[in-house]
Amino acid sequence: MSESAVTKGARKRLTWLGVLIVGLVAIIGLGIATNGGASFAPKLALDLQGGTQIILAPVVAEGTKVTEEQLTQAVAIIRQRVDASGVSEAQINTQGNNNIVVSIPGSPDENTLKLIRSSAKLEFRPVLETSQSTPATASDPSASPSPSASASSNTLVSPKATATPKASATPKVSASATSSPAVAGVDAATQKAYDALDCSKPFRSAGQVDDPTLPIATCDTNAFNKYVLGPVEVEGTDIADANAGTVTTSTGASTNTWAVNLKFTGAGTDKFAKTTGRLFPLKAPQNQFAITLDGYVITAPTLQAVITGGSAQITGSFDKNSSKSLADQLKYGSLPIAFEVQSQENISATLGSEQLASGLLAGAIGLLLVIIYSFFQYRGLALVTVGSLVIAAIITYLMIALLSWRQGYHLSLSGVAGLIVAIGITADSFIVYFERVRDELRDGRTLGASVESGWKRAIRTILVSDGVSLLAAIVLYALTVGNVRGFAFTLGLTTLIDLAVVILFTHPMLELLAKTKFFSSGHPWSGFDSKALGATSYVGRGAFRVSAAVPAGKAAKASKEANTRQTLAERKAAENAASVSKSEKSK
Repeated sequence: MSESAVTKGARKRLTWLGVLIVGLVAIIGLGIATNGGASFAPKLALDLQGGTQIILAPVVAEGTKVTEEQLTQAVAIIRQRVDASGVSEAQINTQGNNNIVVSIPGSPDENTLKLIRSSAKLEFRPVLETSQSTPATASDPSASPSPSASASSNTLVSPKATATPKASATPKVSASATSSPAVAGVDAATQKAYDALDCSKPFRSAGQVDDPTLPIATCDTNAFNKYVLGPVEVEGTDIADANAGTVTTSTGASTNTWAVNLKFTGAGTDKFAKTTGRLFPLKAPQNQFAITLDGYVITAPTLQAVITGGSAQITGSFDKNSSKSLADQLKYGSLPIAFEVQSQENISATLGSEQLASGLLAGAIGLLLVIIYSFFQYRGLALVTVGSLVIAAIITYLMIALLSWRQGYHLSLSGVAGLIVAIGITADSFIVYFERVRDELRDGRTLGASVESGWKRAIRTILVSDGVSLLAAIVLYALTVGNVRGFAFTLGLTTLIDLAVVILFTHPMLELLAKTKFFSSGHPWSGFDSKALGATSYVGRGAFRVSAAVPAGKAAKASKEANTRQTLAERKAAENAASVSKSEKSK
């Protein structure tokens, strides 16, 4: 590769690095300018900033106790809910033998709080009767938002039963709240409660637990429709998975229609098949299947088939966000027991600014020691070291600020520890590269050739080293919770950033510096002094070194003989020149 091509490639990579940094700054700046909630200051986690603490108390029938297994399962599900909402570094623990304490950094948004408060069991109940209620806002402020304007406008099908979603058949209902004819399976008390039900007014007490064997009168979360629902036939724990996605045709082509896909457990498959087989032949609204959370209907799709395969698909007026919201409710709503909010309060930082300052001081000391070592070991090359660390720090800071804004990431003290460890990872990368270049110089190559040859050898080692660090971070993040995940996250992030910095900054900077006189001449303070490195054999092209122990006469004779010798490249160039000269004479 020619020198001009090397220089051009190096400048191109440095330009891409500049574009990356400017792009991150521009994205965050745009978020600030448009009042999108962005900030150049990363959000801090619970241990550094404080936050909100919610204590949940179980609601059980009199005379029964909460088992340890139920409490453990509830903690796991609530943690999944919080993680799914985008909040990081949250702490979910048990308190005593009953309560669950949820601690969230900062001031969580209302959707996150609703997801935590909506802690009753998820249940599937058949619809016995429905009608439109008085249009109003949801009666319970803690109820989760409905994913669509009307829970009755959705359909429930088997994903393989139809190529495209069928049009929903919204039942013809009466808006009247007056007395209606009795419906089979509905007792007089429930019918009376349904007739008098006004969804715009509170009608359920906090933490109310419904008897799963009896019908209930309730409303959807938007107070759009009211329902009489039969006994529970499928429970939330019978759901194995739920996710949002677009509907595919029979040929496998994806459409622009969003849907929610359900997958049931083995026991759930049998229950669901039995229930859909009974409800499907019925007329509306008895062919609807209501799914309730906290006693409120979050969706009541109309059955379009008997579903026996253990997989179902809810279609309707969904978009990407509303389908994901419903999928999260179905996936994380199956708590084994119901809970009520016992208390909610703001809490102060458990570690505070002093501990953060101590962590940052430790990082600064480590950084200073790396810089001192670099100047001692590599002289002028330490400038590349410092530059690499500064660029890595800038990109890391901007990425954390961006993730705090877009993904709700909060930096904890364990995350700061991961950033400190990253200093060593970055230092290890440029040490490997520098030593490979110096090895090439010891073999007698020029600096430009050594930089390129050393890079080819070093990048393999750097990829393996960073790969091991990234794998360790992924395993830690996948198998742990809480603060350890914070450490694993920053460790993985900085490992990827280190790789980008080595490729886009360290290598091209060394390529450009190799063209300067200070470095290419092997100045003693350049870090590439051939004498200090103990270079042997030859220095430069065709320049042979003669031992000082050789007598002057023999040395002169050897030098004269050496001057008559040619390298392969020189011999080939001479032959080409002779060929060109001969060709010109023949003309």
